[in-house]
Amino acid sequence: MIDLNPSYAPNSASFRDPSGFVYQLGDTMFRQVNLSYKEQYDQLMDSGLYSVLTAKGLLVQHKEVEDLNFPEPNGYKIIQPDRIHYISYPYEWCFSQLKDAALLTLEIQKLSLKHGMALKDASAYNIQFSGATPVFIDSLSFEKFEGKPWVAYKQFCQHFLAPLAMMSKSDHRLSKLLSCYIDGVPLDLASKILPASTKCNLGLLTHIHLHAKSQKKFSNQGREEKTQNKLSAIHFTTEKSIALLDHLINTVKKLEWKLADTEWGNYYSDTNYEDDALKEKSDIVKEFFGEIPDNLHIVQDLGANDGKFGRLVSPFANQVICHDVDEVAVEKNYLAAKAAKDRIVLPLVQDLSNPSASIGWAGLERMSFSTRSKIDVTMALALIHHLAISNNVPFEQIANFFSTLSRYLIIEFVEKSDSQVQRLLATREDIFTNYSIEEFENTFSRHYQIRKRQNISGTNRTLFLMESQSLI
Repeated sequence: MIDLNPSYAPNSASFRDPSGFVYQLGDTMFRQVNLSYKEQYDQLMDSGLYSVLTAKGLLVQHKEVEDLNFPEPNGYKIIQPDRIHYISYPYEWCFSQLKDAALLTLEIQKLSLKHGMALKDASAYNIQFSGATPVFIDSLSFEKFEGKPWVAYKQFCQHFLAPLAMMSKSDHRLSKLLSCYIDGVPLDLASKILPASTKCNLGLLTHIHLHAKSQKKFSNQGREEKTQNKLSAIHFTTEKSIALLDHLINTVKKLEWKLADTEWGNYYSDTNYEDDALKEKSDIVKEFFGEIPDNLHIVQDLGANDGKFGRLVSPFANQVICHDVDEVAVEKNYLAAKAAKDRIVLPLVQDLSNPSASIGWAGLERMSFSTRSKIDVTMALALIHHLAISNNVPFEQIANFFSTLSRYLIIEFVEKSDSQVQRLLATREDIFTNYSIEEFENTFSRHYQIRKRQNISGTNRTLFLMESQSLI
């Protein structure tokens, strides 16, 4: 049946695939499978591929819903996928997150071939993280394998291999190019950026340099169509296709990122906290969480560093998002969470002075940092001085922004006499005459009700529990 007056909210990122679309009813996400995808969907479910992928935790599970009307014509099925607590994007992932997502995509393609199917796309946006575990979320990305070259090969190289190679061989900050190129880094650009020595790497030579060269050679539309027709006529056996995947897997696995020393990458091993003071800070944070209503959905930790406090509060929430601008700190946090098989803590790279914006078609396809999900509690520990002094952001601007992010805020004020603040001021003129705890409280009181305040013994630091006046 078709609902002639649907009250559904279509997902702004789900409009490119004619096979179906994601939409929302209330707080629940659904996906309509269109009639045009009936044969492929039935094969996914009947071949055993869905069962294998979900049993291994590689594909998000879904259930078929029988009692809902189709929100749009030509519907075949309505499915309800398991909930993803927080949507993240490839340009927010550290090196190992992108690498794990790449290997997951290749593993799924390999298993698909063994069940007579193949991935019709290899977008990095088809991967999300449940804590430190990547999972494929697009149940409509599978099609019947017909003995043709992998149609998503180019997309995989642009979304995964090219940025990984640039991060590994050139500079890890080049991952930010993924926010400029929403369909992956162009291979000719990656080929120019990568050092000449990478041409001695057979995998990178084949899948990036020569791949880019062939794209340029056949860039003329007529010649490219002719080439595609020739490729389509080539019969690729399952064995040949798996051999290509094995070569890609080997190439990706060999890419490594040697962690450099960064200013904040070793923060908790190079801090001015004594052990007793750090324990007291931890106890106060837990005490503050005891003052907040239960059943918290998402907690975010801004300036989370290696995730110490994110892990501390993980028992209180379904998901803890650990944001930090330092890629080394995020990498260490992710590797620790991965080793612990943590399904709660999700480390992400985020620059609060220039947070992820809404991008893509009509500026709505990828959501901004501040509008992406409902956050219950924001933690900002040992962060205020970086925003106010390092980035010259006035308290009023910080308080106004933070008050829109979540109902509750746990924030640490670090006084100017603290050695970490003095470290920031060592290389610049102290123009911050209003940087004081009195001014901080006065300003934040205009946006928050201050519920609790607790000094940390033996330090020049104070913790506050606040409740946003605009979100009460």
